[in-house]
Amino acid sequence: MPRHAARWLVRCQRFVMLAGMDVVTRFAPSPTGYLHLGHAFSAYAGWAKARANGGTFLLRLEDIDSTRCKPDYADAILDDLRWLGFGWDGEVRVQSAHLGDYTAVLNRLEARGVLYPCFCSRSEILQAQAAPHGGEVIYPGTCKALRAAERAARIAEGRKYARRLDVDRAVREAGALRFFEESAGWVDAVPQRLGDVVLARSEVPTSYHLCVVHDDALQGITHVTRGEDLLAATHTHVLLQKLLGLPTPVYAHHKLLMDDSGKRLAKRDGAPTLRAMRLAGEDAVTVLKQLTESVP
Repeated sequence: MPRHAARWLVRCQRFVMLAGMDVVTRFAPSPTGYLHLGHAFSAYAGWAKARANGGTFLLRLEDIDSTRCKPDYADAILDDLRWLGFGWDGEVRVQSAHLGDYTAVLNRLEARGVLYPCFCSRSEILQAQAAPHGGEVIYPGTCKALRAAERAARIAEGRKYARRLDVDRAVREAGALRFFEESAGWVDAVPQRLGDVVLARSEVPTSYHLCVVHDDALQGITHVTRGEDLLAATHTHVLLQKLLGLPTPVYAHHKLLMDDSGKRLAKRDGAPTLRAMRLAGEDAVTVLKQLTESVP
């Protein structure tokens, strides 16, 4: 094993031994395209942490977006992971088969009064947002000020709406929030970083934020390993965990893999896929060596 990967695994083992807990990790891709090396590194991070500590590695398909997720992509994910030798434990959880679970969680939040309907279109939100925050478009709260009667009237008219989390009210309900980040120690959570996130839409009756929090708790995930691009979302997830009385896992947000120009690997930019490598006859051991030597 390359020394970069070996040092990373030693850090994983040391932290877990100090924490004195059984390790359960997961890889949770969305089957909206074929996996590339960046995805494979995320899978490796969770798989290696579990295997180095005699723990459990789970696979979950986050396929709630029925317009973009395809069965062929889901099948290819399983084939790619097997090819790399990243075997998982137990059955694969497929989120689209459990939409009723997420609706029940959404209703619990509704009952706590921390959701509100938002009737704004994406274009209206972009127009109202003068300066996106850190590359993310933060909802300016346009519909939060609507009176209850106006909300009811718009819903009765058949207006489409999303259900947003009233983050300020939710934070008041939840109180102090924090999570443990392996590279930084205890971090105070500031859910306002992403604003009033959408938890459900008319066309997709749930959201990534809601599903990931529910499923991590349901599957007993103790350590979440994922890219640093999701660090801001963790602040929102910790808030939802507190509101729902769910445990907060340990988090480890790893660096993202970049191409030769310094740009992160991404499906939309045509990053070379594992499937293409596999079908071209490339050796899995060679790809795995390339992957582990890319450990940031």
